[in-house]
Amino acid sequence: MSFNTSSRQLSKTDEAPEDVPSQEVTPLDAPAPGDTVQTSEAETPEASAAEAKAPETQAPEAKAPEAEAPEAKAPEAPETETPEATTDPEPKAPEAKDPEPETPEAEASQTETSQTEASETETPETEGPEAEAPDADAPEGEVEAPEQAAAAPDPAVSDADTPTAPRPRRWRRVWGGWREKYPVAARVLAWTTTAVALAVVVVALLMPTQADKVRLAAFVRLPVEAIFGAALLIVLPRKPRIAVAAFAGLGLGALTVVNFLDIGFNEYLGRGFNVVLDWSLFSDAQGYLQDTFGKGGALGIAALAVTLVIAVLALTTMSVIRLGNLAARHTETATRTTLVLAIAWVTCAALGVQYAAGIPIASEHTMQALQFKAEQVQRTLQDEAEFAKIAKKDNFANTPPDQLLTGLRGKDMMITFIESYGRSAIEDPVMAPGVDATLTAENKKLIDAGFAAKSGWLTSATYGGSSWLGHSTFMSGLWISNQQRYRTVTAGERLTLPGAFRKTGAWDTVGVMPGVQKAWPEQNFYGIDKLYDSHKLGYKGPKFSWSTMPDQYALTAFERLVHSKKHDKPLMSTIILTSSHQPWAPIPELVPQDQVGDGSIYNAIEKAGKKPADIITDSTKSKQEYGKSIQYSVSSLINYLVKYGNKNTVLIFLGDHQPIARVSGNHASRDVPVSIVAKDPKVLDKIAAWNWADGLQPKQDTPVWKMNAFRDRFLTAYGSTPAP
Repeated sequence: MSFNTSSRQLSKTDEAPEDVPSQEVTPLDAPAPGDTVQTSEAETPEASAAEAKAPETQAPEAKAPEAEAPEAKAPEAPETETPEATTDPEPKAPEAKDPEPETPEAEASQTETSQTEASETETPETEGPEAEAPDADAPEGEVEAPEQAAAAPDPAVSDADTPTAPRPRRWRRVWGGWREKYPVAARVLAWTTTAVALAVVVVALLMPTQADKVRLAAFVRLPVEAIFGAALLIVLPRKPRIAVAAFAGLGLGALTVVNFLDIGFNEYLGRGFNVVLDWSLFSDAQGYLQDTFGKGGALGIAALAVTLVIAVLALTTMSVIRLGNLAARHTETATRTTLVLAIAWVTCAALGVQYAAGIPIASEHTMQALQFKAEQVQRTLQDEAEFAKIAKKDNFANTPPDQLLTGLRGKDMMITFIESYGRSAIEDPVMAPGVDATLTAENKKLIDAGFAAKSGWLTSATYGGSSWLGHSTFMSGLWISNQQRYRTVTAGERLTLPGAFRKTGAWDTVGVMPGVQKAWPEQNFYGIDKLYDSHKLGYKGPKFSWSTMPDQYALTAFERLVHSKKHDKPLMSTIILTSSHQPWAPIPELVPQDQVGDGSIYNAIEKAGKKPADIITDSTKSKQEYGKSIQYSVSSLINYLVKYGNKNTVLIFLGDHQPIARVSGNHASRDVPVSIVAKDPKVLDKIAAWNWADGLQPKQDTPVWKMNAFRDRFLTAYGSTPAP
């Protein structure tokens, strides 16, 4: 027989194991898997007999002798070959449509092939049952599954009949070529990418949920979740490992997004994000952004937020997959490292080792966060059913009309909320000097006009925002601390303070709400007969960020449209002032009462004022402007009362909640001031037992009530008889 055999392949013919049965062919008769066998059209009988003696000489469905792998050779043959074996031509092998299956000898040959030889043969990107494709970022020479090299075509099949192996993807060829051309840069890039992936995972696992707790010590800890995750990824095969890593990365990214929401909610609302109830607040947030930064700015911020969410999910997913692949390529090192970290974690946990108070080195932060969220979901779902039962109990639900509010008959009532008017405005060292001076000055105006006031503290059900929760808590006598409770109570028939006045038949109920800019079905729940929203107050001036109109204008419009008119009954008016709503820029200024007009005078004031961007990122500036807005709102209200109030006017005014944490301070209370002002001394005498402070400014030791307690205390103090 005649062979075209390379010198490299011939050199391997002396390495065959000695326990292989003797064959009638010499080492030169075994072609390499990649070589082409040249055969003649006929075979001598002697050659056929020689081929028949060798074990495993033919592959299934093939009549020609099968080529043997170079390494799987018989022991050394006699030094002389038979003439038939060396001179007679073999018959031409039948054409085969598909490559012949690999023999065990060929697989063994390919397993022992060096990495250099394996790289010289381009093979399809296929996977065996236990094989694993080399990672694109692995250094040169690191091949996880050298068995793939065994997929070489049978030498008896011509190139024309062999299926074309798929070429590597273009990016793999380009990346591989770049790595070969710049090996140092490739290694640096690979290590940098791995370091970034590790940092992303650690930060995501250890991220606090409050802005004031974000510090370096919080991230220099051992997260137990990472140790368990690494142990799992090390033992998994390739496909399950990638699937688990992708799922874990997406979960970690989702948890990171929720952590960011927790930080934002704690900053603005003084509580974490409720994954059941708080999704509805995003529409309100979008409206706030549009009012503050304009439509274009709001859309830009929303697009940026969506982009960041997608980026976080993608980054955490790719990071976990990369670290999982790295651990699989270096199993021994990864196993040892994981074991050492696990021992260190157990030791630190057992000894209670901490960087500082509340920052243990052995961290379970992510597990604790998931547990808290799961419990929060459970509590929220349980709370819905429990609150529905509580809302049905009302001490004054069946009180006859003639036994309600008998101590206030004939009085013109005003309940007024001042947006974000909280305890911090009176006690914070930055804001208090200006606000306290204003309260003192306005109280003097009241005294000069014949009025008197008493003030106390109420603990609001909300913080930093969601004003409607504070309004409904005060009015209904129920603790409305979330959106689900708000929907439940407003869908029922709970007796509210305005509703109690209306039930008597002795008052007309009116609402002046410049912050309401769309349909407001809660009007019926509150018991308000006539509502004046932002569209019915005749304002022609500019908006002041979120606030649709200045407080001075809203009160002036109330006087013009409602209070100055003749009425058969006294009024029960609910007024919500909005000029002290964040972001507190620009702030209106007081103008002469006879110049308020339709509000056009405020155009120049709005243009000359500060922009939200001037203060929104500066805590001190925000505090200063917030204090000024409270001074403006209080002065507008007291000026109105002094000018238009009479001996029958009774004013109750309070804040709905504290300002955001950036202004009120981290961990500030939820207390808000509340005052009752009247000319008739009998009105204040009825609440003498409350021990409230005289004037508009409550003292530090003035009693603090929960806001939902006010309704029943108020109704009882002014002559209402309980009748559950």
